[in-house]
Amino acid sequence: MRSDHLTGAARPGPDRAPADVDEAVYDVVESIPAGRVSTYGAVGRLVGVGPRRVARALSQGGAAVPWYRVVRADGSAAEPVRARQLALLAAEGVPVRRQRVDLAAVLWPDD
Repeated sequence: MRSDHLTGAARPGPDRAPADVDEAVYDVVESIPAGRVSTYGAVGRLVGVGPRRVARALSQGGAAVPWYRVVRADGSAAEPVRARQLALLAAEGVPVRRQRVDLAAVLWPDD
């Protein structure tokens, strides 16, 4: 495994097993600071997978990590968890307007 320069998270190589991808996703999500959010796409770029693969990892086993800090590219939350996710983010001080996170204010990682 390689280490990501932004997070220090292990990045699986080209012959990665699904469990390795999941662990890499969890490592990145755990490194998102409280009060900040990232997108499925940004996490995917750090891990080397697409945004849907990030969503799958979090939906299938991401309960032990702050899954709610990952939102869609437009700042919205997925329908099945929207109310809970937005409440958890608001509790951390994340600005939410019209059921969307203000990504300009809290997006991680910084560009």
